[in-house]
Amino acid sequence: MLFDAAFWITAGAIFVLLVMSGFFSGSETALTAASRGKLRSAAGKGNKGAERALHITDDSERLIGSVLLGNNLVNILATSLATALFTRLFGESGVALATLVMTLLVLIFAEVLPKTYAITNPELAASRVARPISVIVMLFAPVVAAVRVLVRGVLRVFGVQTDPDSNILAVREEIAGALHLGHSEGVVEKEDRDRILGALDLSARTVEEIMLHRSSIAMIDAALPVSDILRLSLESPHSRLPLYRDEPENIVGILHAKDLLRAMHKMLGDGRIEPHEMESFDILTVAMPAYFVPETTTLDDQMRQFLRRSTHFALVVDEYGTLQGLITLEDILEEIVGEITDEFDTDEEQTITKGDDGSYVVDGGMTIRDLNRATDWTLPDDEANTIAGLVIHEAQMIPTTGQVFSFHGFRFEVVEKEENRLVSLRIRPL
Repeated sequence: MLFDAAFWITAGAIFVLLVMSGFFSGSETALTAASRGKLRSAAGKGNKGAERALHITDDSERLIGSVLLGNNLVNILATSLATALFTRLFGESGVALATLVMTLLVLIFAEVLPKTYAITNPELAASRVARPISVIVMLFAPVVAAVRVLVRGVLRVFGVQTDPDSNILAVREEIAGALHLGHSEGVVEKEDRDRILGALDLSARTVEEIMLHRSSIAMIDAALPVSDILRLSLESPHSRLPLYRDEPENIVGILHAKDLLRAMHKMLGDGRIEPHEMESFDILTVAMPAYFVPETTTLDDQMRQFLRRSTHFALVVDEYGTLQGLITLEDILEEIVGEITDEFDTDEEQTITKGDDGSYVVDGGMTIRDLNRATDWTLPDDEANTIAGLVIHEAQMIPTTGQVFSFHGFRFEVVEKEENRLVSLRIRPL
């Protein structure tokens, strides 16, 4: 008899193996597609399945290896049984028929169907399959470990070195890719994308890239009469001003306008300030010590230092201790939220102006990153931090006023120049 007990046992075994194959395929998709943030939130609310899913996805290589091993075992066994069954029924032509039938069954019921469900409800599916998958991972752990060693050994023979702790994609690249994709599809606003990417970039950028250059720092000579120092403080749009003695490189303190006003108010205790009080007043008694930071400090570390020290102002020095510029907490925050303006900022400080022809007149000292954020361009910032620096690097010379260059798909025209500094440039896409 063709349809005897052995036939039905084999057919039942094939059915069970197909179900197991679908389970492995769906589990792989669910555990890799599930959001760890949502799983962590569910685990925090007491969901044990989400907690197990988080645990087994910590070692993604071991997880994928175990699931693939199980999936291949059941698929190969199911195909072998089907071949034997169809050969018994149809003779030698049963091999081709078994291949066709099993391909359709595996594709539909063991791949597409379970993966479609898993990708539709990844967190729910991941929570449900976490317990059995954790058992399978534990059972297959020795075999998977041996396979990993074997694979790395074979790759090493061909000169390919692998890092066992490296991920195929770093978390930052995954987030950045998702944000760019969301923006291109209209799901994520440009401002939201820029803020999140700006926060992610803080650990990869240094204070040197965003500091105010020393040539633009407003300073006060500590040797000036107090009346002049008071006038300069009131005229300045800044509340904190570095004090120097003899030469600008020699910073002796930081003057906060409010501290100076407090000292003046104290002198007014009797209703007036005597001339000898002004002459004998030492400005350094109200100045704060200068806070110096290396130019190679990352923005993330510097922001933490600002918060820890409860200060918002630092002077930047190079490896020789020479003053290079200054940085504030506001400068770092602007890398995340964009330009911050207040009542003391004037229109003259605007660094980019759009023309009717689609071109932009840009301050030469504007950073390439800020220009890219403002215009959604992709000018490279590997070789230079500022627009002027990029033009000089590409031109390999100090351009003259009116000179025009074309590179990176843009036209650059020098609009204004002071000595060797490019004050402003006109840029437009080619």
